[in-house]
Amino acid sequence: MATKQLRVPVLPVTEMEQGAFCRSEDDLLAKPLVEEMKANVNWQKIPDHYLNLSPTELDEKIKSSRDTLGKRVVLLGHHYQREEVIKYADLQGDSFKLSQYASQQETAEYIVFLGVHFMAETADILSHLQQKVILPNMSAGCSMADMATTEDVLDCWSDLCSVLGPEAVTPITYMNSTADIKALCGRNNGAVCTSSNAKAVMQWAFNQKPKILFLPDEHLGRNTALELGVTPEEIVVWNPYKPYGGLTENELALSKVILWRGHCAVHTRFRPQQIIAARSKYSNVKVIVHPECPQDVIAAADFNGSTEKIISAVNDSEPGSVWGVGTEINLVHRLQVNNPDKIIFCLDPVVCPCSTMYRIHPAYVAWVLDQLVADAPCNIISVPDDIKVQAREALERMLQITNSSAVD
Repeated sequence: MATKQLRVPVLPVTEMEQGAFCRSEDDLLAKPLVEEMKANVNWQKIPDHYLNLSPTELDEKIKSSRDTLGKRVVLLGHHYQREEVIKYADLQGDSFKLSQYASQQETAEYIVFLGVHFMAETADILSHLQQKVILPNMSAGCSMADMATTEDVLDCWSDLCSVLGPEAVTPITYMNSTADIKALCGRNNGAVCTSSNAKAVMQWAFNQKPKILFLPDEHLGRNTALELGVTPEEIVVWNPYKPYGGLTENELALSKVILWRGHCAVHTRFRPQQIIAARSKYSNVKVIVHPECPQDVIAAADFNGSTEKIISAVNDSEPGSVWGVGTEINLVHRLQVNNPDKIIFCLDPVVCPCSTMYRIHPAYVAWVLDQLVADAPCNIISVPDDIKVQAREALERMLQITNSSAVD
């Protein structure tokens, strides 16, 4: 291999800010935005008028705007969103479910996504041309998506094609990625996947070509590959800050799965020791975690699955069940509220909500709705047409794979 210039490692700002909202107690109630802005994170500036509004005043403003806008607007709320925000959602769900729902709302002019940037991008890719997708706070990104920048991934793909040949690797990207990365997969005969269908998509990819490039979450990629019978020796990690990912030609040649070095700042907080502690406290506890967790956590848990699977498993369990859950704290709290006849707790004793999702404060929701009432929409997420077409191809391929595997 030729020597390439070494990149300087840069930790995404969203990753560095993840601990900003951590606390030892479980009080996640929203404060006036001026108070929350004391947290050392990046906040989008909005008019001062909204900073000191109380929860009651924000409720009144949001209700008034929604009454005025009527069916012209639909609000979508991700499962990890705080209670004071998700209560305004017309539908709750994971990112892809919400984006699909958005594509079905033909009468809505505006889709307000109570989530993070890549989710709003996906909604824009799937929505109708006349619709506008709005993200209340433009600083609500995703640390995992930020770990796979367009330039780095393009370099990686170019290197893999030069070393292994263009017909050796199928690119697969997790839903938690930018539109640019989804588009790269679309134009290179790859696909998108979710945590619930990653196994089916990866199996499909192996039927196409001998190797997979999996972006951007190395833990979901590794956990899925191991489940399919890929050995640890056949899995390598591509480090974008090293020449050729820090891998040799031989390592690439012997590999079956090439994982991008990325992770979720929330789910990598979970540790096997937390599961041991849960079992010590409750002998009958069932432990369920998200597949974005590290492999040793998956191995120590009783179950793992997507957000929707976690919700179903807990909601459908017997009264008196005890559950230790390894996922985002707002969702765990919602499970507690909805299942008062069960003991449900977060495995992590330190409460750390997703710091980017948490930036969708009610004040931002009030602001963007007021702007719609004034016919001055702001924070519009607009994916370029060429990227939109290619990304949609990767999303549609995922749906074809999933539908085919369901039939099979």
